[in-house]
Amino acid sequence: MEWIDKTSVGIFALIALTLGLAPFLPEPHIWQKLNMLAAGELVKPLDIFDLLLHGIPWVLLSVKLLSMAKKSGGAK
Repeated sequence: MEWIDKTSVGIFALIALTLGLAPFLPEPHIWQKLNMLAAGELVKPLDIFDLLLHGIPWVLLSVKLLSMAKKSGGAK
């Protein structure tokens, strides 16, 4: 968790907006995989890997933002 605290929130945001959303057209990959998950169609190993690959940047950004909020006293 220490490396997350040392890394800039801007880096996490940049990674989430690029890798997390790529490819952008016809729709962001993460959105496509989340729709597949909601519909129960996320069964192929490659699709599951894609969800993890494109979802991890968003998870890291969320952890960083929660960590920042906790340190500033915003979340108790």
